[in-house]
Amino acid sequence: MPLIALTGGIASGKSTIAKRLGELGAVIVDADALSREVVAPGRPALEAIRHAFGDGVFDRDGALDRRALGRVVFSDPEQRRLLNGIVHPAVLARSHELFREALERDRRAVVVYDVPLIDARGTGEFDRVVVADAPEEVRLQRLTDLRGMSEADARAVLGSQMGDDERRALATDLIDTSGDLRTTMAAVDDLWQRLRD
Repeated sequence: MPLIALTGGIASGKSTIAKRLGELGAVIVDADALSREVVAPGRPALEAIRHAFGDGVFDRDGALDRRALGRVVFSDPEQRRLLNGIVHPAVLARSHELFREALERDRRAVVVYDVPLIDARGTGEFDRVVVADAPEEVRLQRLTDLRGMSEADARAVLGSQMGDDERRALATDLIDTSGDLRTTMAAVDDLWQRLRD
């Protein structure tokens, strides 16, 4: 079972690649979805967040108020580290459960871990690291045109992420997503053939 990390900066086309790989037969494990799952009501990570940050980051129904928590952690690196120390281990454990389940269902499965922040986890456990790659100016345009962000906000988000050169240095496979969709899909299809060989 090949275990593949798929990563890329915001607006890099990573989700488009993940969707296509899923259509081709890969088992997709989405780190963003897991980060929401592990803080669902009744989960231990949610209680750890309450203990660390207090009731002020919860709504009246007892669910996590992501905006309130964001205001706390994005303005204070120490608080962000505290949150990451709670959420990242829970996501790691859950992802390993899903990887094992995929292997139990099909020993030949191709499992793709769709993860925006590969630097938070490292690459050692993965057979390949696929990077969705588009120049910063292309991603900036996508953020402003397609997602409606202001240029200042888009530049701030782009500046807060791992640099393109750092991300490319991790790649065993680089998919250029700066062209048209057909070209990107052809590159993903080629990657799929390599993964299946």
